[in-house]
Amino acid sequence: MNTQLSTRGRMADPQGGGDLVDFSKTPAPEVFKLRIQLLDEGSRSEMLTNTGNLQIKIRCYAAGGGENAMHSHHNQDHSFIVLQGQARYYGPQGEVYDLTRNQGIMLPSGCYYCFENSGSEPLVVLRIESITKESALKGSDPAVRLGMHGQQIEPHAVENNREKPIRPRPGAFYE
Repeated sequence: MNTQLSTRGRMADPQGGGDLVDFSKTPAPEVFKLRIQLLDEGSRSEMLTNTGNLQIKIRCYAAGGGENAMHSHHNQDHSFIVLQGQARYYGPQGEVYDLTRNQGIMLPSGCYYCFENSGSEPLVVLRIESITKESALKGSDPAVRLGMHGQQIEPHAVENNREKPIRPRPGAFYE
């Protein structure tokens, strides 16, 4: 049997023999779509996929929104990629990073930051996070965020500027 097949998404067996992996017992790929309703007020996050070690979310922040309390995630590495709009990220020592469409920022575990929608239209970002090996071994909650004094900050707390009500823009979506 010839298992060397074309590159059109078929498997290839360059060894030309032996038992194949039982693919009924391997994970299947997940397909997802980048789509979120635009907002005139507040912020929204939607999970696109989650393996337990890696999460991908799409988020929308209305003009003037963001996560404005300086914080870090000590249990995850994560990145934001701007899909629409403008974002301004701040570091704890006065650093400023202005990002626009198709630009991103990598935030390693323990990196302190905050950000805001610096434009006049809704900001849409892709958020990709991976829990650290240490967090996985300890069973720690990867969503925990710590403030500059080591205190835990809730994501929708007043000090994180996420307490605003959500007001969707009727019929408007990023996709």
